[in-house]
Amino acid sequence: MSTGSDLSAYLDDLRAVIDEALRHALPEGAAPTLVIDAMQHGLMGGGKRLRPSLTLMTAEAVAPLAGLTTPRARLMALPAACAVEMIHCYSLVHDDLPAMDNDTLRRGRPTTHVVFGDGLAILAGDGLLTEAFGLVAASPSPVSPEGAPEAPADRRLRVMSVLATAAGAIGMVGGQAVDLRAAGRVPSHPAEPMGERELRDMHARKTGALIRAAAVSGAMITGVEDSIIAAVDYYAQEVGLAFQIIDDVLDVEGSASDLGKTAGKDAASGKPTYPSLHGVDESRRIAMDCVARAKATLEAAGLGGRLTQLADWSLTRTR
Repeated sequence: MSTGSDLSAYLDDLRAVIDEALRHALPEGAAPTLVIDAMQHGLMGGGKRLRPSLTLMTAEAVAPLAGLTTPRARLMALPAACAVEMIHCYSLVHDDLPAMDNDTLRRGRPTTHVVFGDGLAILAGDGLLTEAFGLVAASPSPVSPEGAPEAPADRRLRVMSVLATAAGAIGMVGGQAVDLRAAGRVPSHPAEPMGERELRDMHARKTGALIRAAAVSGAMITGVEDSIIAAVDYYAQEVGLAFQIIDDVLDVEGSASDLGKTAGKDAASGKPTYPSLHGVDESRRIAMDCVARAKATLEAAGLGGRLTQLADWSLTRTR
């Protein structure tokens, strides 16, 4: 039976694969050095690479159902995984800006706008978001090893659509807008109290949408049946909410050295969180219910393994 340390070693392996691929993701030499430097700062600053790892992990989990070997599924999903991480890093660069969350520390380092200034940080985020779609569209993708298998164009197009929805007004952008309004930072729209339903909707857009897209992309790129993709989507929805709830808890309980960012930032800014609505203990219980539903969905779809381990790990991890 797989252990927690086994999962940790597996995630370390995936992170190394993703980090190596991301070194080839940006158009160095063809773009101004200063913007590439700012993009690299936001992209290569460390982190667990959870979202792109979920893309690769899901592709490997469904590979037998798609008639693929595990190595072939991983290589096929690599451009999508890198695109997911570039979109995630773009969102972090922009979220840290003074007009948004106004944070000076990210992954234990000064944030991009602190190093390069607000203007270049905005452009770096724009560049990361835009280049992400180029990775999926390109044939061959610059992040793929020579001779790696490529997914058919129709699958890559479906993945691009999923990523666009997750990153856009329906997903992350919409969630961030709701977050700003809740914090009273939209002059044209006064702040409104946020209850459980509104908080869940905000998290589903701001954080959960990209986690779902990461998993769905990994399944979709293999060509597996839509029923399996739907099961993966529901699994990721529940695990994504569990991750967000635990993030809220860690913001209350953690230190800056543990989090890699400023601790207590949400409470200090008056942001609505699960602990502020329910308390820490009830928040953890809600997260456990999410994980139970996610695991039941996997079992019903004939999946499990690493995806089940990841669901369990979401409750016990540090940031």
